[in-house]
Amino acid sequence: MENSDHIDADRAKRNVYWDCLHGLHGPGSEPGCTSFEVVEKEVYQLFYHEATEAQNERNIKNRHPERNRTPEDLLQDKRTCPEETIYQIGSMDKTVPPEVLAEIAVLFFNELDRRYGEYFHILDWSLHLDEATPHIHERHVFDCEDSHGFRFPQQEKALEKMGIELPDPSKPKGKNNNRKMTFDKMCRDLFFEICEKKDLYLQREPTSGGRGYMEKQDYIIAQQKKKLAEMEAALEAATLKLEDVETISAEVSEAAYEKAVEVVTETVQAETVKADLATVSDYQEWVTSPDRGTPEKTRNLLGKVLEKVKGRIRKTAATVLEKVRTRLHEPAVRESNTAEIRTAAKESLLKKLQEARERARSENIKDRSAGANRNQVFEH
Repeated sequence: MENSDHIDADRAKRNVYWDCLHGLHGPGSEPGCTSFEVVEKEVYQLFYHEATEAQNERNIKNRHPERNRTPEDLLQDKRTCPEETIYQIGSMDKTVPPEVLAEIAVLFFNELDRRYGEYFHILDWSLHLDEATPHIHERHVFDCEDSHGFRFPQQEKALEKMGIELPDPSKPKGKNNNRKMTFDKMCRDLFFEICEKKDLYLQREPTSGGRGYMEKQDYIIAQQKKKLAEMEAALEAATLKLEDVETISAEVSEAAYEKAVEVVTETVQAETVKADLATVSDYQEWVTSPDRGTPEKTRNLLGKVLEKVKGRIRKTAATVLEKVRTRLHEPAVRESNTAEIRTAAKESLLKKLQEARERARSENIKDRSAGANRNQVFEH
């Protein structure tokens, strides 16, 4: 928690927890209360030990002991691990008191257990009050008997046993036509019905494509991409100044050569050194500030890159100024001066800015590597 800016550690003490082995605990629970991780290991051991042992015996008999698994392996496998759902009413701007959310959620969980408890098992849930909006994390597993008569986690088969139909029975089962889609809709409708019994009338139609329909990791990535786009825009602005130097030097050189020495020198110095250094320094201070919420690794990387950009600007400007002074006094090379100034003044900075963009993009790609088990988010 100490590394999460969006979590208030003091308010975390008010969080409420429930698990299927110990019931309700917290706030005020004794330190060291059994964690959900331990609970889920114990439940998987209790529920699926016989199934894994029987399968392991068959594997050995069939000379494939490498296929043997333990209940803990099932807990870690994305095909058999618990599924997590987040329940939240409203947003940080407008929500309900946490006790109302808890009451609705408990009624909802009890009704799911009454209807589907033979195949649908809620393992644990927690009411979080340590963030901007009260919300509940709930984890469950679907199971039913396998072909050998042992209970085993298998979602689609369990949903079929529960009597859940495909959204379109006339079409084959697949990614866009499966029983989980029907079950999720039934859960959403049931949740709404319970809310309405408590005089809470919520928007029923999901808003596709917005923050409310994103998984948490996807939302974080979207925010990071937005920040990176702002960074690139600021870096492009610095690049445009150097492109302006090319135009200025060419036009002034053609109009009055001696005057060009003075004007171009002053312009290059003002635009490529003072303005660009100020721009990059301001941006460096902004992008490396912890207040931006950018990951520390990304801040450090961008800070180092921008420091190198400033050093490169100073070195490049000194070279360009000397070339301008020398070559603008040589009529024989008048035509080549414009290209010399244009190339020398901007090529190094453009290269460094491009490197900064590529490194920022690389950091963004790393952040996209989400865990194998994606969480499903119900946000109303």
